[in-house]
Amino acid sequence: MKNIILAAVMLVLVGCQPLTAIRQDNWLTAVGYASISEQKGRTSEERQVRAMRASKIDAYRELAEQVYGMRVSGRADLKDQRLGMELTSGSVDGIIRGAEVVRAYKVGDSYVTELRLDVNKMSKLRSYGEVTQVPENRQQTIF
Repeated sequence: MKNIILAAVMLVLVGCQPLTAIRQDNWLTAVGYASISEQKGRTSEERQVRAMRASKIDAYRELAEQVYGMRVSGRADLKDQRLGMELTSGSVDGIIRGAEVVRAYKVGDSYVTELRLDVNKMSKLRSYGEVTQVPENRQQTIF
């Protein structure tokens, strides 16, 4: 009798378990794109390297949008009760720490970079200190 009750309890407990493991969703993912032919460069290899870098920056921008949101500004002019010029702009600003490149690859004329970010790792890295502002004096490089 005890075996039957024990078997019934085990069956009920097993029935309460999820079929797949419950995953803590602490990961953010982002994909960045850049056209190779639109890049400046003397050779196709140089244009591809520029596209690699541009797609990585685009992926980081997308991660920053997910973490910090996007600031959207809009303006519309009205003259003589008629709608004039409309202007809408968006910007994102933030510091992303701890992101990892999952994949980077070429698709046709585009270069694609996939990033992932562990939100817990980013929070831990944030506790190491604030980043100082990057100076505006930019130096031109080959790329």
